[in-house]
Amino acid sequence: MRTVKFEQLRPKEICDEKERFSVVYLPIGPLEWHGPHLPVGMDPLNAEAVSRLVAENIGGVVLPTFYWGTEREREPEMYKSIGFKEDEWIIGMDFPANIMPSFYASEDTFGIAVREYLNLLVKQKYKLIVIVNGHGAENHISVLNRLAKEFTAETESTVLYVMAIINDENVEKDFGHATKLETSILKYLYPESLDLSLLPPRDEKLYNLDYAVVDGETFGGNPTSDFSVRHDPRDATIEIGRNSIGRAVKVISEMVIDKWQEINK
Repeated sequence: MRTVKFEQLRPKEICDEKERFSVVYLPIGPLEWHGPHLPVGMDPLNAEAVSRLVAENIGGVVLPTFYWGTEREREPEMYKSIGFKEDEWIIGMDFPANIMPSFYASEDTFGIAVREYLNLLVKQKYKLIVIVNGHGAENHISVLNRLAKEFTAETESTVLYVMAIINDENVEKDFGHATKLETSILKYLYPESLDLSLLPPRDEKLYNLDYAVVDGETFGGNPTSDFSVRHDPRDATIEIGRNSIGRAVKVISEMVIDKWQEINK
């Protein structure tokens, strides 16, 4: 097989690989604001790279990336934690200071779109469909998890849901939005798409409301006293990005192999 990319394969190549290892990967994530310094495709680009590397490692084919996703309004407590008033209406990361909105679909529309995509893959008779998700919104994750369970229970295909970033606090505690970890991943994958000069000088703090850059602790209800960012994207390194991708590829490869062995007992 010349490549793992579905769209670049001829029909017989696709069928031959499906006969050998009937696994298909669907990388998914929305086009979303990730600060002024990162491309809007941060989440799906990460999911795409991880999917491709897993397929190259253990087999299967990778579908064209599905640039789609959902978000919703935040709870009052999270508004307050980020630095907003509790009664504001903010969808996802579309903060008022941003110069453009994200491409968020409504939750119900998103569910319908993913459902139809999964139906097409069931029709292709794949034994194992792996959704590789790059986006961390709770409602987005909930939709994908629900559909994975439903299709596994009600069709002849098994659907495995995985995240493209593996949460390992012993290695890296930064699981925020457009902070050091995500910036490091892009610095490793697509350095030409990163421009840290669009952030203020390093001796100036980054504030959540100014750049829509928010760390995981803040999302979890533990902000800094001045609502500034802990895990500074200006500290991003290629090594952090490489390690994150490598960790994800290793863990997801093991998950896919385990699931493949389970369904082929």
